[in-house]
Amino acid sequence: MDAQIERDSMGSTPPAHRRSRKRRLVHAVLTGLILWASLAYLALPQFWRHEDRMGLSGRAMVTHTSAGIAGDPINVGIVGSEREIVCAFNAAGWSAANPVTLETSLRIIGSVALRRPYPAAPVSPLFYDGRPEDLAFEKAEGGSADRRHHIRLWRAHAASDAQRPVWLGSASFDRGVGFSRYTLQVTHHIAPDVDAERDYVAAQLRNIGMVESAYEIAGVGPTLAGRNGGGDAYFTDGEALVVVLAPDCRERADKTASRAGEPWQRRFKDAIWSALRGAMRALS
Repeated sequence: MDAQIERDSMGSTPPAHRRSRKRRLVHAVLTGLILWASLAYLALPQFWRHEDRMGLSGRAMVTHTSAGIAGDPINVGIVGSEREIVCAFNAAGWSAANPVTLETSLRIIGSVALRRPYPAAPVSPLFYDGRPEDLAFEKAEGGSADRRHHIRLWRAHAASDAQRPVWLGSASFDRGVGFSRYTLQVTHHIAPDVDAERDYVAAQLRNIGMVESAYEIAGVGPTLAGRNGGGDAYFTDGEALVVVLAPDCRERADKTASRAGEPWQRRFKDAIWSALRGAMRALS
């Protein structure tokens, strides 16, 4: 009996050791909570913070369909007059989209079915601030209207630092024609990486010397599993890239748009998102 008691006492953990282990566990949990709170509420928000340069704070940065379904995110901004915008996109080889009519609808069906070009094919209307787009441009990729780069633009009730007109836009790439997952209507399906199209639009305008400077503003916010009005999945870092057009559509000799003054937090965030974006593209 004495030997059994001795074995039990040797195999048990002393109360003092149990209390010490419990304190270490509590300290570890508290330290983890503090680190998480610091990261989530102090550090990471700094990576996504922007100076509100155009009085757009608080706006919902997403479009809607005519049925009120959330559509494509706002991911582009342009500073310039309507004449400057039309001139810049024309110079970059983009076409203004035709309005949606019975004739243009039949033409786009024929373009897709017969593989014939239709560079000014209509785009379905999206709404921002309760109204359809003011301007729409597209650039076909291939021999028909099923694959195309396109952007819709809305004149915003805001002004830039130089008091020039500000436009908010939604740019995406149509990768094919199919049926809406929500309404079963015939529609274009977009590519999921809407940031790629945002960057493509800016590069197109920059490469022809029409961009004076560029900067980012807060958009819809980081989104990994978004759905547009047709039910298509998309992902985005949630930023909107604003390009400031050269005044009077004058081509600049220097075709590198200035993006000076970006804080290190933004560069760090961009590097992290770039890696995540690559993974998302591989999965889509």
